[in-house]
Amino acid sequence: MRIGVDLGGTKIEALVLGDDGTELTRRRVATPQGDYQGIVTAIRDLLAEVLQGHKSVGIPLGVTIPGAISPATGLVKNANSTCLIGKPFDVDLAAALERPVRLANDANCFALSEASDGAAAGADSVFGVIVGTGTGAGIVIRGQLHKGPNLIAGEWGHTPLPWANDGERPGPLCHCGKKGCIETFLSGPGLSRDFKAKTGQDLTAHEVAILAGENDPQAEACMIRYERRMAKSLAMVISILDPEVIVMGGGVSNISRLYDNVPKLWSGFAFTDQLNTKLVQAKHGDSSGVRGAARLWPLRELE
Repeated sequence: MRIGVDLGGTKIEALVLGDDGTELTRRRVATPQGDYQGIVTAIRDLLAEVLQGHKSVGIPLGVTIPGAISPATGLVKNANSTCLIGKPFDVDLAAALERPVRLANDANCFALSEASDGAAAGADSVFGVIVGTGTGAGIVIRGQLHKGPNLIAGEWGHTPLPWANDGERPGPLCHCGKKGCIETFLSGPGLSRDFKAKTGQDLTAHEVAILAGENDPQAEACMIRYERRMAKSLAMVISILDPEVIVMGGGVSNISRLYDNVPKLWSGFAFTDQLNTKLVQAKHGDSSGVRGAARLWPLRELE
């Protein structure tokens, strides 16, 4: 049995996962806003509820957070939930729960979940991409999460858009302080911004895709630009990492045309004469975060 918690900006979700991947118990509560101690307490109380009826003494907890632990300080960095920044969240949570805690960011947990028993199950190498409000990724090699010595492996969204044309340079300002990051083009808000810049209309990414499906020329042109940018950005990853499978999650991943059109374009940018990488949609959807968190502790470590 494994236990996972997904700490999001609006909700906290807890899951008890059987050794075979079966979901045994799942609960969620609202995230206390701007209240660090309130978040710790909410997770403690939620776990007490979700673990009722399970023999859980000594079983460690995996937690996905919208950020990471700095290897230099041991404190949370790069977190969307700003009350976590600068706090020893894993240490405080372990003390409150009286059990070991392991943290990873949401993209890493997503990739681990989909590589374990999701859309990329069985693949030797997986690049798991989240394209939603933001853009991030995680890397799994032979079933193991690759974090890197700086804990920034997969921060694909904060690299520049490759092969940018004159109209894409220097690019929109990103929240990280730089211009032209992949996230500013490929996130849902990035797609919406591009459409609004050309038409003056303020639509969501999903609405733009629907409009393109209705043969609206402006929406179709926007989707073509988006698909080309996605193809360039993933081709860069393929040339560096050469993953067997790229799996996509997040709100934008629900635009079905991407899975046909992007692979048709990326071979023009990757450094190879034949491209065998597969692009697939996530199997577990929004559940991948908490499922991946539970899998941060491999079964061999629990024996």
